[in-house]
Formats: sequence, structure tokens, C-alpha cells
Amino acid sequence: MDQSTATDALTAAPPGFTAYEAIRHRLPAPAREGACRRARDLGDIADAYDTILLDAYGVLNRGMEPVPGVPERIRSLQATGKRIMVVSNAAGFAHRTLMERYARLGYDFDAEDVITSRKTLVRQLAQESPRHWGMIAGQHFGPDEFPPLDYRMLADDITDYDAVEGFLLVGASEWSPARQAFLVESLRRRPRPLFVANPDLLAPQEGGYSTEPGTYAHEIQDETGVEPVFYGKPYGNIFALAMERLQPETGFDPERTLMVGDTLHTDVLGGQTAGLHTALVTDSGVLAEMDIDAAIATSGIAPDWILDQA
Repeated sequence: MDQSTATDALTAAPPGFTAYEAIRHRLPAPAREGACRRARDLGDIADAYDTILLDAYGVLNRGMEPVPGVPERIRSLQATGKRIMVVSNAAGFAHRTLMERYARLGYDFDAEDVITSRKTLVRQLAQESPRHWGMIAGQHFGPDEFPPLDYRMLADDITDYDAVEGFLLVGASEWSPARQAFLVESLRRRPRPLFVANPDLLAPQEGGYSTEPGTYAHEIQDETGVEPVFYGKPYGNIFALAMERLQPETGFDPERTLMVGDTLHTDVLGGQTAGLHTALVTDSGVLAEMDIDAAIATSGIAPDWILDQA
């Protein structure tokens, strides 16, 4: 692709794609280049794989509705013995809430087969030395899966920010520019660890995009020099947790394991980094309005498969 075409692709790109390109230098490098073969859906390529890892939003559902035909296809694949797991950057809700949501959408997943960035952070916190944490999350986040933590919720009192020994950025639904300014100011005065349970930058919503924890974390790094530790796609820790779940399985083979998602910079890049095959869903996800070939050429992230839908 020549420079003018690449510039045109970025100009026409959805906000999420452009935002990821802006922080591309902070993401893992692609482990390999996929062949970008095209197929209609998972049913057309499932014979090549024993285990299929699925992103959630844009793959399984759009908002509170399932992607048409996907619940039935997933049940059919499960009936043939395919191992189906979810690998999602969902951090703001308790695991039980996610499981209830998937059931309402028509999916039947084993609770242990839903691997989230929240679970990945929880695993790390269980290994951390005791620390007084500042928690950034919506009131609905539900601390039940977390190990016993000494923490306080951060809101509109700057003294709370200065009192803690580290920060947990779990959800941004109630975060605000004023609270972000408090956090930046506090970290400038005294740098401390920042653990981020959702690396996503933006999420499509009705009428626009929501700002997700990853955006705030990169802004903090730009303004304070504090380097966040991210848990979730495209980073290897969430895939390591999924692989732990799969390792006891007889015959687990990364070459016969497929990561399916609707983003190049999180799902496909993360799957490649983990040594898996990858598939990009185009009709129901965040890149639905973009020239997919241009997106791949611009990002340098090439999946093994391009699917209309899961």
C-alpha cells in the first residue's frame, strides 16, 4: 500500500482503529503474518481446529443482542466436540454477571472456560505483597472474585489518591476528567504502580464510543512517565491463563487452536503473540465500516482468516 492510500485508510478509519494506531509502538510486535484467507463463518473452517477462543463484543453479541446465527453455530460446534472458550477484556462486571448475560444471549459456556482480563488481574493480585490500593471501578464492579484486598474506592477526594500505595484501574464507567486529573497529579508527586484490568481504548456503544481504561492508562503514562501494567488482550498474561485451563487437556495443540475476534490490535495481535491461529470477524464488529484490506495493510497485523461472522 502506498503512503497516500494508507493515509486515506486512516482518515476513513473508525475512532477505535485510529486510537490503537496512535499507541501501536507500545503494543507487542506481530509474531507472524497470517494468510488472510476468507471464509463465511466458523462452520466453514472448524475442521482445522480443536479449540476455538472467542472474543465477546462484536463476535458473540452487539450490545444486549446476540449476533444473528452465532449462538446456534456455537452450539453446533460444541455438539461436535469442539472446545469453545471466551477470552475477553471484560473487567468491570463480576464473573457471575457475565455468565448470566451469556446465558440470556443463548450461549452455554462452562464458567471456567470464560477467561477475562479481570480474572487475569485477580490472579496477579493473589501473588502481590499486601498494599493499600486505590480502586477505580463502577459501583457495580462486585469485588467477590478478588482476593482479600485493602482498598478504597477513588472518587472526588484528592486525599484518597495520595493515601494509597498503588492503583487498580478496573472499570471507567464512572471515571471523569476531574478524577483523571487527580490521579495524574498524585502520580506526579509520588509515582506508584498502576495495574489496568482492561487494555481496551474505546468500546462501541449506541450513538458513539465509550472511553475505556486503556485510554486513561496511556494518557497517564504520557503525562507522568508511570508505565501501566496491562492485564488482557493483546498481552500474553490473559492467554497464559487460558492455556493453563487447556494444558491438562489431552492433545492440546496451539496449531489447532484459533483465536476469533473483531479487532486487529487486541484479538488478532494477542492471538498471534500467544502462538495461535487467528480469525478476524468483519461484519459485526468494530471494523465493520472499514476497508479490511486497508486496515490490515496499515496496521501490519494480518490474521490467518477473515470471516464475515463467527
